[in-house]
Amino acid sequence: MEKLEALKISSMRPRSNILDRPLSKGKSEVSQSIVALLFSEIVQYSQSRVFTVPELQTRLHDLGQDVGTRIIDLYFMRERSAKRETKLTQMLLFVKTTVWKNLFGKEAEKLEHANDDERTYYIIEKEPLVNTFISVPKDKSSLNCANFTAGIVEAVLTHCGFPCKVTAHWHKGTTYMVKFEDFVIARDKQMEEK
Repeated sequence: MEKLEALKISSMRPRSNILDRPLSKGKSEVSQSIVALLFSEIVQYSQSRVFTVPELQTRLHDLGQDVGTRIIDLYFMRERSAKRETKLTQMLLFVKTTVWKNLFGKEAEKLEHANDDERTYYIIEKEPLVNTFISVPKDKSSLNCANFTAGIVEAVLTHCGFPCKVTAHWHKGTTYMVKFEDFVIARDKQMEEK
């Protein structure tokens, strides 16, 4: 009889929907080893469907874009008090801090602006999580699995109104080169003048 009453009480409690929980609480629910295993499977699956390293990197980038689109929508749905940034620098800082913390549990190390091109910014990460647990064969030594993260960043920025192309390069660890469309820079300059 007591078990039946306990079952009734537990079934009466409201259950929280996974979509209603904040992203910051979600990071403690999934272990790093599970993420590493799933990402390893993504890389293996992608590798079996391509013939060259550039094709594999493009495939990872495309998968990252799918993830980035969903991440930014989910973030703004859960964090209703959050505002979308309208200035370029603030948006890049949002990606470097908030997006990185929600995805990887830490901020990216650096955000730099290119000296020779006003459209280009660099996000630098010394040891990307996506490269940590991937063993790259010698014949594919140019493979940088951080192209997956580059796809995420590109989708987040593009869907927030800052269209760009993001590529991952081996430099100071991994450097994500973010190259914005010309009108993004022009719009940002107009906003600064107001």
